[in-house]
Amino acid sequence: MYLNGMGLRGIERVTDIHHTTVMGWVRQAGLNLPDVPEPEEESLITDLDELQTFVGSKRHKVWL
Repeated sequence: MYLNGMGLRGIERVTDIHHTTVMGWVRQAGLNLPDVPEPEEESLITDLDELQTFVGSKRHKVWL
């Protein structure tokens, strides 16, 4: 459920297991994962997305 985007409190509501217990399980699973190997080559293709948001009001646009 966590990997599919459900928040910890949402998992708590569905499973009736306290969110701190679920958080501990997720943390332990992460510690047991192997380290990511360094890539052997540099990527020649990248993907760049843009995001525009408003700070305070629509008059203060910020591009990220």
